[in-house]
Parts: sequence; C-alpha cells; structure tokens
Amino acid sequence: MLSLTRRIREEILVIDRQTGEQIVIAPTAYRGNQVKIGIEASDRFKILRRELQGRERGPGPG
Repeated sequence: MLSLTRRIREEILVIDRQTGEQIVIAPTAYRGNQVKIGIEASDRFKILRRELQGRERGPGPG
C-alpha cells in the first residue's frame, strides 16, 4: 500500500501501463476526522467502497 499526505486538490494518478488510461484521486474536503475524496475514472472502471465489495444488491423498492 502506498501511503501519501495530500492537500486539497493535490491529485494522485493511477495509470494503466498498457493503455495509458488514468484514474485521478484527490482529497476535496476535510471535516474533523473525515476526508472527502473525489475519484475520476472512465466507465470501464467500477468504483465502490471495500465494505460493499461482494455484496449483491437486491431489487429496489416498488
């Protein structure tokens, strides 16, 4: 795991070595002990919180 210190709008890039496609990650706000993070990626990537990985979503209400 890479651990970095970033200020607001200081971006981190994740680049696919084969395609050059990028994922941009940046802190957008701090409040108490929480950090808001912005992530930009193409539709090719599925982005979700780790605690939701593997959970199956049932049908919505109605």
